[in-house]
Amino acid sequence: MFRIVVGGMPYLLKIIVRGEDPTRHYENMWAAAEAGLDPRVWYTDTENRISITDFVRVEPLSRDEAGVRMPGVLRTLHGLAPFGRAPFNTTWTFLLNKWPEIDPYVERFRTLKLLPVDEIEEFFDRYAELASVYPYGDGEMVASHNDLFKPDNVRFDGKRVWLADWEAAFLNDRYADLAVVANQLVRNEAEEREFLTGYWGSEPDAYQLARFHLMRQRSHLFCTMAFLALGSRGNAVDMSVAVPEYGEFHQRRWAGEFDETQPEVKVQYGSVHWARLIRTAVEESTLRRLKLA
Repeated sequence: MFRIVVGGMPYLLKIIVRGEDPTRHYENMWAAAEAGLDPRVWYTDTENRISITDFVRVEPLSRDEAGVRMPGVLRTLHGLAPFGRAPFNTTWTFLLNKWPEIDPYVERFRTLKLLPVDEIEEFFDRYAELASVYPYGDGEMVASHNDLFKPDNVRFDGKRVWLADWEAAFLNDRYADLAVVANQLVRNEAEEREFLTGYWGSEPDAYQLARFHLMRQRSHLFCTMAFLALGSRGNAVDMSVAVPEYGEFHQRRWAGEFDETQPEVKVQYGSVHWARLIRTAVEESTLRRLKLA
């Protein structure tokens, strides 16, 4: 990425160095820019994997302010014309698809033995429980960003929020974006209702609350599995090591206090989500509501 100045005006020049086809990436970026979610796009070159957009001078965005602004941003995003489907899925909705590749992927987490035996069994019990009740189908599939678990993909210029990096954007369950953003910003039940009311424009109904709750649990499962595996490098994780409280961790993460390239931070990230999950029981009434819906 380069900040370039032309005629006294700053622009952002990005060159994709991976050998991927950026067609879908650029199509999604143009659509987002037209909706005011991404800075103005001036130029894209699919063959050479180059894009030029307006440059955003980033200012701090507090967690409280983000909690107010992000529901409307997500509502606008999900209201775009549907994005294309991706040949890959890097979000927790990967675990919702009934593909033959999923079981070996999940079972590999068992063989790595990153958690104590009893906790591994707890993990798979939760996985089976959530898989049995979460609705499948395309009724909630919308244009989604899918990479908002990274706080630096949410940028603020002092007036409006922009979303950066659209290479992971594709058609996905709307609750995936909602869950990952809420997991960073929402701290209690009252804030959860405010967040969802801001998104839907009215009080969420019982089904919306239940589906949102289950997707948040699913994201905790995925983050536990993915980040413990990435950070541990195949070694057992010492679960006796104290980790920050969930809200404190995300407060510090939102403020940019962690170097997330470091293996120990990845392990901490996975451990925090696991601790959150095992403290948050999936209520039988919630499961029953979705079964009967």
